[in-house]
Amino acid sequence: MINAINQSVKLAIKQDATHRFWFWQASFWLFLSTVSFLTLTLWYSQVTLANVVHTILQAILGLFFSVILYRIFDQIWDKSVIYRLSVGMFMVFIFAFIWTIFRMQALAWLTPADQVWGEFGGWFFASIFIFLCWTGLFHGIRYYELLQSEHEIMLGAEAATRKEHIKRIEAQSVARDAKLKMLRYQLNPHFLCNTLNAINSLIEIEESTKAQAMTVQLSQFLRHSLDNDPDTKITLKDEIAALNLYLEIEKTRFADRLQLDFYVDEHAQKALVPSLLLQPIIENSMKHAISKNEKGGTIELRAGINQGRLIIEISDTGASNVQGKPLDLKKETGVGLANTEQRLSVLYDNDYQINTMRRAEGGRSTCINMPFELSD
Repeated sequence: MINAINQSVKLAIKQDATHRFWFWQASFWLFLSTVSFLTLTLWYSQVTLANVVHTILQAILGLFFSVILYRIFDQIWDKSVIYRLSVGMFMVFIFAFIWTIFRMQALAWLTPADQVWGEFGGWFFASIFIFLCWTGLFHGIRYYELLQSEHEIMLGAEAATRKEHIKRIEAQSVARDAKLKMLRYQLNPHFLCNTLNAINSLIEIEESTKAQAMTVQLSQFLRHSLDNDPDTKITLKDEIAALNLYLEIEKTRFADRLQLDFYVDEHAQKALVPSLLLQPIIENSMKHAISKNEKGGTIELRAGINQGRLIIEISDTGASNVQGKPLDLKKETGVGLANTEQRLSVLYDNDYQINTMRRAEGGRSTCINMPFELSD
């Protein structure tokens, strides 16, 4: 793509260079004719038709010779500097000599001047000076064109690189959003399956009132889940409100066996967190602690701000009093917590920590350390 841009830029620059060449050619010889007319023809009061025609004719001849000289310079442009300098100076002298003969002969034809050839040295010197000026103009324009070409190619390459970078960022953003949606929506089937089984059990034992209440609670929770994109961040206060929708369903299932002990610092309630961040952790406690303990248990949640970081700790009383051993997050805590860690990784790169340990007094404790962000 960049090569194509370079080719198009070079083509455009070449067309511009052709226009500039004829413009500078015409300007140079027009300027020379004007100066010649003012300093020679007009100054010496020789304003006759023959002298005016001679001035125009020598400019046309000079233009013709300079075009040939341009072709020669263009052919040897890629040669060494010494070669270009040697050939260039030789060509300047040759064309200055030929141009001098032509314009002196033209003056002899057009005017009655009979002593013109005796001034050949002065005319030749002026011709050399004029073609040296033209040579300097040629090289100045050529180097300007090269710099312009490199500048345009660089700008084109930067624009192409910037465009590719924007496309890459957009593609990464799409992939990121897709991954977040996959991770978030992967949680729903596990929870939905458990809840539907619970509703079915309530129907089987003819607890229609509880089954109906759980169905309404499930509807409210799923509505909240659908209304919030996976990469949307909400305040911790709203996150806990959504978590309570889930817990109302679990309370219907476990009744007095489920106890909750939540404390969230007032400042921490305003912190932004990914939507439904806590639900899979709580669900993990329900699965591995509350449901496996005949007496149920307690789920604790603590949240606060420490050194500009949001610290959230969720723990449960466990199914038994097993002490001491760190957990393997991927093997022992299920898909929910693994997906939660992946969501945090996508959203915060390496600027987070999530650790799950067995507590000495029994049960599990999950601690999340993440950036403290506030809504605008």
